[in-house]
Amino acid sequence: MIAVIDYDAGNVASVTKAIEKVGFKAILTKDLRTIKSSSGIVLPGVGAFGDCLDKLKKYNLIDTILETISSKKPFLGICVGFQLLFEEGYEFGIHKGLGIFKGACIKFTPTINQKVPHMGWNTIHYTKYCNLFDNIKNESYFYFVHSYFTDSDDNRVAKTDYICTFTSAVQKNNVYGVQFHPEKSQISGLKIYENFCNMCEEKC
Repeated sequence: MIAVIDYDAGNVASVTKAIEKVGFKAILTKDLRTIKSSSGIVLPGVGAFGDCLDKLKKYNLIDTILETISSKKPFLGICVGFQLLFEEGYEFGIHKGLGIFKGACIKFTPTINQKVPHMGWNTIHYTKYCNLFDNIKNESYFYFVHSYFTDSDDNRVAKTDYICTFTSAVQKNNVYGVQFHPEKSQISGLKIYENFCNMCEEKC
């Protein structure tokens, strides 16, 4: 069973449905015991870095997240859930992240031709092998919605160009993170979830 962490962020139900669509059981939960007993964890995120962090604190989820990461269970952060894995976020102030990856999340500076937020379909370019992308072609399109990006290339496995070149996916051991939304990315996005869930199944 895959635990999708429910901390009142938007769009979390669609993540659960996407996992179920590729044939795996998922539960949307903030229950600490359920999260700890799961075979894998997904941390989705829609909204501001600080607000999401405050909700994790409100529900006493931070220690549980760090504990499950330390247990070597597969862990996937999505969009703001990806950003929270870094050391700091600069959205409406400076906020300390989970510190799994080095670096901060900062705001895009818009240009004449490129607006903020970065919204819509864009390609990712692999920078090193990552099993999360097995059987997904390099330069595949995924759906992005974000105004902030990480300025770090720590454990980068994919990058994307918009205003600047930024990290769009990371991996360190059992921890994966993607800036885009797989649940909004059609066939390639569903394949991301299938690959992740297959890793979790191997850990059961």
